[in-house]
Amino acid sequence: MSTTPSPATEVDQEAETASPARNYIDAVLEQSFRHLFGPTATPEQPRKHGVVSIANLTAALSGYLTPEEIKEVKAAFHFSDEAHLGQYRQSGEPYITHPVAVAEICAGWKLDAQSIQAALLHDVMEDQGVTKAELAERFGAKVAELVDGLSKLDKMEFRNREEAQAENFRKMLLAMARDVRVILVKLADRLHNMRTLGAVPPEKRRRVARETIDIYAPIAHRLGLNNTYRELQDLSFANFNPNRYATLEKAVKAARGNRREVVSKILESVQRAIADAKLDAEVTGREKTIFSIYKKMRDKQLSFSQVLDVYGFRVVVESPLECYTCIGALHALYKPVPGKFKDYIAIPKVNGYQSLHTTLVGPFGAPIEFQVRTRKMHEIAEAGVAAHWLYKNGGADLNDVQKRAHQWLKSLLDIQSEVGDSSEFLEHVKIDLFPDAVYVFTPKSKIMALPRGATALDFAYSIHSDLGNQCVAVKINNELLPLRTELKSGDIVEVITAPYSKPNPAWLGFVRTGKARSAIRHYLKTMRLTESVQLGERLVDQALKGYGYQLAEVSPEVWEKLVQWTGNKNRQEIFADIGLGRRVAAVMAKRIEVLMSGQDADDDDHHHSPRDPNAPHAPPVVITGTEGMSVQLSACCRPIPGDDIMGYIGIGLGMAIHTTDCRVAQRIHRRDPGRWIDVAWAPQPGRLFDVAVKVLVKNTKGVFARVAADITSADANIVHIAMDDDLAQESNMLRFVIQVSDRVHLANVMRRVRTNPDVMRITRERPSDEGHHRHEGGMRIERERADY
Repeated sequence: MSTTPSPATEVDQEAETASPARNYIDAVLEQSFRHLFGPTATPEQPRKHGVVSIANLTAALSGYLTPEEIKEVKAAFHFSDEAHLGQYRQSGEPYITHPVAVAEICAGWKLDAQSIQAALLHDVMEDQGVTKAELAERFGAKVAELVDGLSKLDKMEFRNREEAQAENFRKMLLAMARDVRVILVKLADRLHNMRTLGAVPPEKRRRVARETIDIYAPIAHRLGLNNTYRELQDLSFANFNPNRYATLEKAVKAARGNRREVVSKILESVQRAIADAKLDAEVTGREKTIFSIYKKMRDKQLSFSQVLDVYGFRVVVESPLECYTCIGALHALYKPVPGKFKDYIAIPKVNGYQSLHTTLVGPFGAPIEFQVRTRKMHEIAEAGVAAHWLYKNGGADLNDVQKRAHQWLKSLLDIQSEVGDSSEFLEHVKIDLFPDAVYVFTPKSKIMALPRGATALDFAYSIHSDLGNQCVAVKINNELLPLRTELKSGDIVEVITAPYSKPNPAWLGFVRTGKARSAIRHYLKTMRLTESVQLGERLVDQALKGYGYQLAEVSPEVWEKLVQWTGNKNRQEIFADIGLGRRVAAVMAKRIEVLMSGQDADDDDHHHSPRDPNAPHAPPVVITGTEGMSVQLSACCRPIPGDDIMGYIGIGLGMAIHTTDCRVAQRIHRRDPGRWIDVAWAPQPGRLFDVAVKVLVKNTKGVFARVAADITSADANIVHIAMDDDLAQESNMLRFVIQVSDRVHLANVMRRVRTNPDVMRITRERPSDEGHHRHEGGMRIERERADY
């Protein structure tokens, strides 16, 4: 019985076939391929230093900074060198070698003098106790802000490592949102730490590698720093899974020798085809990184020998028009693979990346990927937000990558303003770091990029939070579809809003973007608080009337004493607690009555039952049906105006309205009688109410449509329709959820339906009568019509 070897096993087998003779050949081929492809992304070893020098750094800076700026950088070096004197890295090197290496990476990106200074000083606050004020006085406020944004919150107390990590990321990302240079220096810091991770204990090495591949590599990709992104991925993989990395690295080296002749033949043919097309182009070979090969093997369950596109080619031309001409020449040379042409010039990636991608069938049937781009696109593709550094001209003339980066950074501030804690903030940021994206269009043809899997509602929130909050429906390609519909690239999306619409808690179950989730949670939290305060005021006012007082008569002095007595911050918080059921309005009214009359009050009053038989009878709370989340009509009995009702105050849940004959309510009343209050319908409620009816009909053709027509002819809206098919052939049960104004309206609808000769019986249906649902106090958020 034969079995298919696992990808890892086959990689090991391929690597182990290399003979001593091949090792020599590999060395020769390695040199050739380095000339063709450039160095592969393997982990760098720590550099050994004798006397620490910044000659390499100043040489790099002299190409774009002024002598005065270089002087400021040298001052930062001497300050950092003095601060870190006697401090060593785990490799045994003087600690100053690290900030110098970070500054050299930043110089490679041609960052400004303030960024280089921050790179040299980035650990002095955290490790050596230098204050922000000291840095500001010595190097200016901007440099001090950058260093502060890079420093961890070590002086704060956290419950665990995860909480500390989340809060530090939050601080760093918000500093980055204010000044993108913070994350550029941080990425340089992380890149050097990853290059020298070999001296760190294995457990910490794996933790840092996981953190890097989860957070820092995606941020680099999001900002268009593709070289940094690829190197961070490979270094993380090498440290997180060193055995598999080494095995794949050997396999790739062996494959270079096997494919050298094919690659050379392709390169020669491509150069000839481009010359025939009269294009001035630079053609270079490129090799997949070790991590990208591993990821493809893992995701598609392939062996190494099945990953045929290890090598590819990049063609750099002068203009966008020449990019398309070049693609035509390549397609004439080799047959293109259907569905593998991607135009990222017309529709750039979410991080601003632009190129034409195509996959062709080369010699011996091997697929070869080509990337075609202009020189400017190439520079931006490699350096991302750091290309043509924006601080050189004060932020004017930003390239597309920088504009997109700024939009994303601004969205971080929007999320921050709407979330509760650092862990939630980090969760939302991680969602928005996914590189895969779909590209959709507004009705005015503006392109919007969203994470893969994003819904139409995510689209609405991506434009503006208010648009999402008031969204009631969407048209996708001119077709009315639910808000939860996942978008595909090329969709044209139109948002339909209504001023009365509010976010539904059920939306949190399907939105994908951090911005949408944080906006919905923020709105619901704010709305719930506002409505709870309003309900609390009404409940206290109702209870006070039993003592002959009005709420408006309560003096500020009495409120001050009440706030001290309850421990709340202010009267609004007292009302919110009452509206949410955490405090009892009758107890609060009794306390107010005592304080208003000048009597002594027993501090234990707040423990008494709200149904104290000695308490005066208060008028009922009036229900309009428009109170919002703080007052809900229970799904177990679906009360409508005209029904006898009662209210249940659940702890932390607000008020649930039940009919007096509801079985769920009666069961809760027996268990917890003290939390029920008198309620009554307003004379003219401000909305329509859902009610369920079931209709037994003869099984005749078209009966469904005729009954539905009868209901709508009685001015009732149909919300939901279902049909039972387990009865005898001659009859069937239809179930409707309809909207009526009150019991009189419902009676009119039922009379109208009974006139239909096919209708055998129509009755009002209560879910609690049939035991279909269990609801704690009837407090269930309706999911019906959640999309609209």
